[in-house]
Amino acid sequence: MNTVRTAAVVLAAVSALALSACGPSEDGASDAGSTAPSAGTTPSGAPSKPSAAPKAPLASATPPAPSASSPATDADFDVFPCSTYDVTFTAHLAEPTTSSYLLKITNSSGKACRALGHPVVTFGDLDGQATQRGEAPGIEDALRLEPGESAYAGLLGGTHDGTGSTVDSIALTMDTESDLEQKPLTASTPGLYVSPTVNSVTPWVDNAEDALSL
Repeated sequence: MNTVRTAAVVLAAVSALALSACGPSEDGASDAGSTAPSAGTTPSGAPSKPSAAPKAPLASATPPAPSASSPATDADFDVFPCSTYDVTFTAHLAEPTTSSYLLKITNSSGKACRALGHPVVTFGDLDGQATQRGEAPGIEDALRLEPGESAYAGLLGGTHDGTGSTVDSIALTMDTESDLEQKPLTASTPGLYVSPTVNSVTPWVDNAEDALSL
């Protein structure tokens, strides 16, 4: 009787060991597999990997074209008014009855200059200067003289009416629209009669005919 009981106990123990050695049931294995994260997914709550920063655009190799509104350069901005240091001067009798003289200046410098306004003419030892006759262009439109080029003006002394005086020379300076000191240029004018009310001089022009007809 003890032997049979002992054998039964041993058999039960062996059966229990066999059952514990087996793995989890197929249902348990299936459940475990469904909850394990796959290799290609990110676990919930983990920070995502930041995307790559966008590349900066490449700089253009061609510089931008200059703006069309850029101010243009004035080609005459450095052409200054003619002074007596830039020119030579002559005076020729044109009409004895009216004591008319043709005044001529020639650019003797090595650069261009502008003959502005009217010549400033004084008569020998007489006080005052010749009055201006005719309208002169503004400085932007004043006559431009290249080296060797000439400008002309007409000087009128007036008819001999007994009210004036006779002089043998005149002196000329240029209008420079500044206080630039100039050395007066002189010319001989034998017997030039100067009327105190009629004498006058024209603005500088580019030809002798216009100078005597203004």
